[in-house]
Amino acid sequence: MDGKVAVVTGGGRGLGRAFAHALGAEGAKVVVASRSAASLEKVVAEAGEAGFEAFARPTDVTSEESVEGLISDTVERFGGIDILVNNSGIVMTRRLVEMSLEDWNALIDTNLRGTFLATRAAGRRMIDQGRGGKIINIASNFGLKGIPNHVGYSASKAGVVGFTRSAAIEWARHNIQVNALAPGYFVTDMNAEVRSDKDLEQRILRTIPARRMAAPDELSTWIVALAGPASDFMTGEVIVIDGGQTVS
Repeated sequence: MDGKVAVVTGGGRGLGRAFAHALGAEGAKVVVASRSAASLEKVVAEAGEAGFEAFARPTDVTSEESVEGLISDTVERFGGIDILVNNSGIVMTRRLVEMSLEDWNALIDTNLRGTFLATRAAGRRMIDQGRGGKIINIASNFGLKGIPNHVGYSASKAGVVGFTRSAAIEWARHNIQVNALAPGYFVTDMNAEVRSDKDLEQRILRTIPARRMAAPDELSTWIVALAGPASDFMTGEVIVIDGGQTVS
């Protein structure tokens, strides 16, 4: 990936931080985006220590103006964009009867609208550049099966799956591959509260045939594969990585 330019939303922590490091290790120049400038600057400092170039761009993925600015600034700084990883996302646990419209809108706006805005902005640039590109959307195994108390999150991630497949068909002729990863439980700060409740953690582990949660690096290897030539003839696919939870 030497010379390639990658944008990672939600790149300031957790899986996004791991994705940025993995792409940088392969030679890509990485733009990390999220709402938290402090977390982004930390990743940029880590990139310098690791020997790859990174740029922090605070971004609200629910804002069209902010997302368009992210892609414009990326092109201005690095001359183009080759890889987009749509990783920004939120999760909340709510019973359906107790879920407010504000809760629903927050999930859809961040997880689905954000994916749409970033993909559209990056895709337009990739088409204009004429050299193809890679778009990787982070869905979830929750978008593939029924999960109680997660209606909004599951709906938003199921939307990401459908969005991925449709975008892939539209842009295949432009040599832009659009694929998705549907992870299960990975050890990140997003589920730190779950892991702090040992009874709840054990109940969750019993639903995973592998009987463990995964490390972020176990997903990063798939980011690298989908961002590189291994996926040149692969588009519209959703790869589930969840220790067997979906099929159990």
